[in-house]
Amino acid sequence: MTAEMVAPAWMHEQITAEQYDSWSEEQCAGVEIVDGMVVVSPSASKRHNRLARILANALDDAAGADWNADTDFDVRLQDVPLTNRRPDVVVYRAETIDVTPTRPEHVLLVAEVVSPGSETTDRVVKVDQYAKAGIAFYWRIEQAATGVPLVYTSVLDPATRTYREGDVFTGVVKVAAPFPVEIDLGQI
Repeated sequence: MTAEMVAPAWMHEQITAEQYDSWSEEQCAGVEIVDGMVVVSPSASKRHNRLARILANALDDAAGADWNADTDFDVRLQDVPLTNRRPDVVVYRAETIDVTPTRPEHVLLVAEVVSPGSETTDRVVKVDQYAKAGIAFYWRIEQAATGVPLVYTSVLDPATRTYREGDVFTGVVKVAAPFPVEIDLGQI
């Protein structure tokens, strides 16, 4: 059995931004591109999706007219080699809603809901990629065994392009930056 029989060619060959941009929405759903290689993500659990949606809705309500918060779309971190990430929640400039691809300069905050199998990627790899891309805020949401999520906030140090750890919240997130918001994540 050859690799072509197991997976399509685009899954084991480096792709360019132009190739990716020609794909349909169905081909792009559920994948991220890291250094030009396709990374397939398993479907998220209902608990994961609910947590992301509650967070996105609360951030969208608090963001005002200048910012939108949404889920499930690509953020193009770099063109060569192509790196597209699909954060669980993205807060981005409202005026860029129709701009494709979404770039780091359009984004204020990304949030990742950690799931089994994504721990290292969400705690180490994505943190570094988002920081190097210049995204000002990164939130990591851990789904604790108690059902009450933990939210770890990070703020970009522009001089070093690394995140410094911010506050950690249990259940209720109450922050002033990037804008004042109180989010009750309760028991999910």
